[in-house]
Amino acid sequence: MRSVALASGVAAAAFATTFSWPLSDELRRLFPQIERMLEDQSPPAAADRFLCDVTHVNDGDTLRCKDGTRVRLHAVAAREADETCSPGHPCPTATAASATAELRRLAANQTISCEQVGQSYNRVTAICWTPALVEINCAMIRSGTTLVWEKFDRQRALCRS
Repeated sequence: MRSVALASGVAAAAFATTFSWPLSDELRRLFPQIERMLEDQSPPAAADRFLCDVTHVNDGDTLRCKDGTRVRLHAVAAREADETCSPGHPCPTATAASATAELRRLAANQTISCEQVGQSYNRVTAICWTPALVEINCAMIRSGTTLVWEKFDRQRALCRS
């Protein structure tokens, strides 16, 4: 019986969210975790989104857009091109060359969608998605060629979608 009630609550919450209807007070009280999960999936403000026609992949965590914008993948740590790691930065065991190749495979010569998270050394820090809606930051970490940079992941978590 409890699982039927939970399934009904999930269905009602999904329906309400799909049609942008507010959840009833009763559903909020019974299923607050559902609402939190749904809120976590809300899209970022349009002002934070931009398209990037990728013309160059610098290394395993940085790329350049056709308009000149340099994008640093948020919360992703890759080795430098010379195979070193900067002091205080996470240091993956994978080579810089393998991380660069993986980022090229995911993003080169594509128009990707990015959500700006901040700025770093004249670069936009962002979470980006391929045209097939693959989160590039997350895919880089899951590939094993880079590491999640926990300090920044706590500010805006990766792998949410």
